[in-house]
Amino acid sequence: MRAGSKSTVLLVGVVAALSFALGGFVNLRRAKEQDARIEALRAEMASFARDGRGVAGTSGAADDDAAERSRLIDELKAQLKDEMGLMPISLLRARGESFVELYAKDNFGHSNYGTAGYLGDGYFITVKHAVVALGPDAGGEKPRSIDRIELVIGGKRVRARLVDAGDADMEVDPGDWAIVKVAGDVALPALSVDLDFPWEFAEPIVRLGNDYSKGIVLSSGYIGQRLPNRLVTSLTDGHPGVSGGGVLNQEGEIVGIPVGRMQGDYRFSFILPLRAEMFRRVPALAYLSAPAEPDATPSAE
Repeated sequence: MRAGSKSTVLLVGVVAALSFALGGFVNLRRAKEQDARIEALRAEMASFARDGRGVAGTSGAADDDAAERSRLIDELKAQLKDEMGLMPISLLRARGESFVELYAKDNFGHSNYGTAGYLGDGYFITVKHAVVALGPDAGGEKPRSIDRIELVIGGKRVRARLVDAGDADMEVDPGDWAIVKVAGDVALPALSVDLDFPWEFAEPIVRLGNDYSKGIVLSSGYIGQRLPNRLVTSLTDGHPGVSGGGVLNQEGEIVGIPVGRMQGDYRFSFILPLRAEMFRRVPALAYLSAPAEPDATPSAE
């Protein structure tokens, strides 16, 4: 634990209780564990800066190992049981209903999977690399393209179409976002959007995503640092399939989407904070990207 007085230790305990309590209390052991996690996060940041390790998107390929998927899902469940969540269970369940599994098939017959979050009126937000062919495979003699996008809604696969996307031409990029839409009514709760989340170091967050194509799974973690390219690092697992899912604040509002992870390290992932431009083609949220109205109040002479 970092040097500090007993009063500091008690204060950390109180903060931990406010963040994690579901009607219970957090003892001194939990406070020490939280301090240890923050120190681990600092170590991860330093390791990232030294090593310059590569990054990878977290949409998943259809041939991922099933046994490994099951093992990691069990670890996630154990972690959640230990930490008891960052917000009331009822709120977590409600927000979980706003995320769906996403599946895409390309012109070579290969399938990938990811996640999409519901914004209302049939519109969903996800990552561009899940629904648009990016990178070197998109060129060549026979360019790769995405021929079919499907979302799992109410247990059924529903065809979706691409409506808008960022300017990314590679994975794990600040332009790695997309909006897709399905036709007809969607019986899902729409997410509330927060564009003003401060992204403070070590702030606790929750992440929902289609972990290893096993359905929407929740995981908790901590914010790392804001990078010059507008992405944010986090100590939150970035398993295949979580790309396009949701990063929520403690009020249950979506503040960002997972876009990738460190190569070879599922614990260390990258988040794309939400920006107003992402909602320019979503009618109910287009006001977020509209230019501010000029002040019509005449100035005093």
